[in-house]
Amino acid sequence: MNETAALRRQLVDIAATKLGCHESGGNNLGPDVVLFQLATALAPGPWPWCAAFVDWCIREWLRIEPVRAALGLASPREAENWRPRTAMAYGFETWGRAAGLEVVPEGAVARAGDLVTFDFSHVGIVAVDQPAHSGLLETIEGNTNGAGARDSASGDGVWRKTRSVPLVKRYIRLL
Repeated sequence: MNETAALRRQLVDIAATKLGCHESGGNNLGPDVVLFQLATALAPGPWPWCAAFVDWCIREWLRIEPVRAALGLASPREAENWRPRTAMAYGFETWGRAAGLEVVPEGAVARAGDLVTFDFSHVGIVAVDQPAHSGLLETIEGNTNGAGARDSASGDGVWRKTRSVPLVKRYIRLL
């Protein structure tokens, strides 16, 4: 594994540490949800948190000095100013373009560590390199459930998912 792939893998590993986190006390509520929502520009509340989960993962990833160096970020403060704080799935596309990142359409082959936006206004992190010509994508996502829904009245949490590639809108390649 080359150095860039290893750094990208660290983002996936951070996301994986939260597998099994669940809402509690109602839809879009609970201490885990608040933890993720605090990584956005919005105050915590009962709002969908898939983007907040990705913001939190990136914030934690940027605490790793070699990651910051690979992104050309000189300090933790610069990384904090650079990172996304969006509460909207499609906000990652806007942020990625503004940050000078590669924003690629669904036809590209996904790499572990890419952010992925879906046609149904949802975002996650690609968990493994997508095999060429595969119609499936493995992700780690917040505010989803075991049945595959983006959002539900109960049982939402952080899950590892297998999604159909035709559901992909864009990939944001961080490295």
